[in-house]
Amino acid sequence: MNTIKINYIEFKAKDLKRVKDFYGNVFGWEFKDYGDQYIAFSNSGIEGGFEKTNQPIVNGALVVLYHDNLEEILPIIEKNGGKITVPIFTFPGGRRFQFEDLEGNELAVWTEIIE
Repeated sequence: MNTIKINYIEFKAKDLKRVKDFYGNVFGWEFKDYGDQYIAFSNSGIEGGFEKTNQPIVNGALVVLYHDNLEEILPIIEKNGGKITVPIFTFPGGRRFQFEDLEGNELAVWTEIIE
């Protein structure tokens, strides 16, 4: 079995401008906007992003793993007791799904769309 490594970390934010100002000024992170609902960050040691939300932020970080075949890894997660919380969907540049492990932690797995 291939080792799957942490590839991306996603946080929630109520105010994307405020979060960009904070992390840019404090840590020197750089940002790329994807519309008014999402910003990606770089220059942080690991790439990640902030998703705009109006919901209470309880567990703000989403760890994102990379796998080159979602249809292969998804049933393996389910077979081992993981619960799919967000089915496979497409976003600019890729596809992903989210799952909950046996302890209640939510993670995501994504794959790149190569055109």
